[in-house]
Amino acid sequence: MAAKNLRTKKVRVLPGFKLTLGFTLFYLSLIVLIPLAAVFWKTSSLTWPQFWQTVTMPTAVASYKLTFGASFFAALINAFFGFIVAWVLVRYEFFGKKIVDALVDLPFALPTAVAGITLAALYSDSGWIGKFFAPLGLHIANARAGVFVALTFIGLPFIVRTVQPILEDLDPELEEAASSLGANRWQVFWRVIFPMVAPALLTGFTLAFARALGEYGSVIFIAGNIPMKTQITPVVIMQELDMFDYAKATALAVVMLIVSFVLLLTINVLQWWANRHNSTNLA
Repeated sequence: MAAKNLRTKKVRVLPGFKLTLGFTLFYLSLIVLIPLAAVFWKTSSLTWPQFWQTVTMPTAVASYKLTFGASFFAALINAFFGFIVAWVLVRYEFFGKKIVDALVDLPFALPTAVAGITLAALYSDSGWIGKFFAPLGLHIANARAGVFVALTFIGLPFIVRTVQPILEDLDPELEEAASSLGANRWQVFWRVIFPMVAPALLTGFTLAFARALGEYGSVIFIAGNIPMKTQITPVVIMQELDMFDYAKATALAVVMLIVSFVLLLTINVLQWWANRHNSTNLA
């Protein structure tokens, strides 16, 4: 009887639930909740008219439009091309595959300042890439297009590394079964592959979007920091900090936090719905 109890007893490597939960809450509070609370507390030193005047000043509104718009479309483009890159890396064997796979992680390892300087040099009017667009009147560096390029560059790995494991685990027999039942390539992709990959693709999009919202180092070099044109919100916040106006800086940060939270919550709800929809279809 004692031997049976020993066999059925669960062995936990980590300590019990209460201790690990307490450590989790402590760590999250120290790293996340307390800094966020400090932002709101500092902003509370402003009156409502002062807060509203700060967050609706023309430079701030222009930076919101550029930051959220460029981040969204950069993540959207990365979702499309990142899926293709992940598909190629999973489904095909070719010379230099490991090199290409390693290059995907380059934006992770490359310092943002180095990335910004490199992109600015490449896409300037005299750069290797920018010189082909300049005669056509298309300027990338010191323009909004430069912000989009920088955010696309830093967001690609989030899509590829999120989708790639799902494609590796996808059973090819499902595609073969659909083809044997008369489905064409588009139907196989849309009804078999895409529903399986969609939650991971949405997760990658969320990560890329969130990462782009807070990007500063790579954007500041290629964008040129032109007020009302290429200024992103983190740059405006930094300017307020340089002038030691911490209340205004945190007010702008609060707007970024609230809008980001609402957008990310919406995306997470869509992801939950996609997972539930797929589970229902499989059942």
